[in-house]
Amino acid sequence: MSDDTRTMRERMLAGDPYIADDPDLARESLWARDLAHRINQLAPSDRATRHELLRELLGGFGEDSDIRPPFHCDYGYQTTIGSHTFVNFGLMCLDVARVTIGDHVQIGPNVQLLTPTHPIDPDLRRQEWEGAQPITIGDNVWLGGGVIVGPGVTIGENTVVGAGAVVVGDLPANVVAVGTPARVVKRLDG
Repeated sequence: MSDDTRTMRERMLAGDPYIADDPDLARESLWARDLAHRINQLAPSDRATRHELLRELLGGFGEDSDIRPPFHCDYGYQTTIGSHTFVNFGLMCLDVARVTIGDHVQIGPNVQLLTPTHPIDPDLRRQEWEGAQPITIGDNVWLGGGVIVGPGVTIGENTVVGAGAVVVGDLPANVVAVGTPARVVKRLDG
């Protein structure tokens, strides 16, 4: 992997293996974490400043959306949130790859959106290589409290994911899914 002349940032953005503690990536991540810390320290009533800082941090932040702190992310610019979306307390968004959250999405407390992957090969892990796969949350999805969404997952529109579920594979539109790993238990009228 070391003969590639691209920067680690270019590799990461392309979805290829990269080394996360690269100095440029470390600076970008520190900037995002510092800005998230500022957001998390604001008074709950200071919604206007919170939204201004979220627009600075995120790749997109839709109209009439809200994120209740604390909020944590790796880079921020890899995450887009549609309009009329509500994110409750404690979202952990490891956005090494793109995280796309649609319109009218409801995200419960302590949800984790985890794009990073790590090699199974112990030598590559020791060399600190990692990767990532994007996460896509469709319009009008509801993720219950404590849901964990793994790398490479797409959740179709109108789908409901029950509290505490671990989503490791794609979920179609218009279903209810629960459990670990999440499984479809009901189809919804779409």
